Amino acid sequence: MEKYDVAIIGAGLGGLECGFILSNNGLKVCILEQDALIGGCLQTYRRAGLPLDTGFHYIGGLDNGQILHRLFSYFELTNLPWVKMDEKCTERLFIQGKEYIIPQGYDNYASALKSYFPNQAAGIDEWVNLLRQVGDGIFHSLQPRDAENVFSQSLFARGAYEYLSSIISDPLLIDVISGPALKMELNAERLPLYTFAQINSSFILSSYRIRGGGMQIAEALRKGIEQRGGTILRNARVTQILGSEGHATSLEVNNGAYFIEADHFISDIHPAATMNLMEQSGLVRKIYRKRINGLQNTFGMFTTSLVLKENTIKYQNNNIYAYRNNDLWHLADNLEPDKHVDSVLISFVPADNDDSTYTRNIDILTPMNWSMVEKWFGTKIANRGEEYEELKRVVADNCIKLAAEYIPGLTEAIQEVYTSTPLTYTDYTATAQGSAYGIQKDYNNLMFTLLTPRTPVDNLLLTGQSLNLHGILGTSMTSLFTCAELLGPERLATIIE
Repeated sequence: MEKYDVAIIGAGLGGLECGFILSNNGLKVCILEQDALIGGCLQTYRRAGLPLDTGFHYIGGLDNGQILHRLFSYFELTNLPWVKMDEKCTERLFIQGKEYIIPQGYDNYASALKSYFPNQAAGIDEWVNLLRQVGDGIFHSLQPRDAENVFSQSLFARGAYEYLSSIISDPLLIDVISGPALKMELNAERLPLYTFAQINSSFILSSYRIRGGGMQIAEALRKGIEQRGGTILRNARVTQILGSEGHATSLEVNNGAYFIEADHFISDIHPAATMNLMEQSGLVRKIYRKRINGLQNTFGMFTTSLVLKENTIKYQNNNIYAYRNNDLWHLADNLEPDKHVDSVLISFVPADNDDSTYTRNIDILTPMNWSMVEKWFGTKIANRGEEYEELKRVVADNCIKLAAEYIPGLTEAIQEVYTSTPLTYTDYTATAQGSAYGIQKDYNNLMFTLLTPRTPVDNLLLTGQSLNLHGILGTSMTSLFTCAELLGPERLATIIE
């Protein structure tokens, strides 16, 4: 049995980034992935000869010198075929029948909001100033050991909706500020201000798509890991974490087909799934497992991927967010299992080549609660029955109808339709309840919902979007903090300075 310095469970973005950091610092690393493909939600599949993304659509803060650019420079990802989105019109919002254009850059953003809401200038300035502060201090404010950082703690412990309501008197402006937010779960009673501000800040700084699919990120990380002596095992499902007295010793793979020994372990899968791997070994107490398993997850996403006929729909270098109602902060509460679609994110996929005139692929995303697909949990892919297929058809049709209101000729241009539900994400990425953004953070209960990399097992760490911040940027930062527990923060300081 070969022994490693670090064994990592899961080859999603967090696991791959941890593997890159640790192998780059001379450790012997092994990453175990249950699927044949690495990447988790970065996975790309091909239909009609086109690369279709599962979960990746766009990222923020990638301009030279910005937050994500500094991280991606370290991970050797800046040379991928990134496509900068339209600086003057990154997001087109449609709320209450009116269109709002959201540009890139703090000053441009503030000016745009003031043009729509001139009587709210003071509140807009305060909001944009907060975005600047969060963007400038993002690395330091999220350091797990930085418990005395009053600024970050106060933002995590304050509600986003309560804050917006305190500085802005026009509810419509609050909706416009919140409109580009299907990249998180808006919840008026729980969402921390820091989460809301940080995610908005990065995308306002700059926004990018990638040409050819998000899988290129995973493949580039894989290449970097293997060049540094790391090992990635595919079709390697970890079925138990073994050990005793609060110390892990090995991983059981594929129900005992083989075992992996290591000095340290990192889990990139959902914390609840990690706890389930220790149920038999008793490495963590039942009360701790119960606490983690009881944490509420954010909603999932239903994705309608459209393959379009050639030269029919022009490529738009922006996103469209469309809402039939203006109760944005209670979207999760209003997702009744009736197949209606009241909100969508429409993402245009740039062509594989340099031709930017037309697109062949549009993704339409809408929130979907786990309750809509839970009855089929445990069934096999492509064998869930006609009722499930009918659910997908109806929801997809409703997504297309809403999107067609903003894209003339869309229905006639469709060549093929592919769909995925939260259940799809659970099957392919082991995401608990198909959650799009991991564990739901609650500013009222930070001690329980804001997790650190450490666990009661002295040599087992967590990483991934469920810990503190989600998305590409949040996961990338979390990978740094996880590795800092092994390497010490000083060795990683040059990455974030």
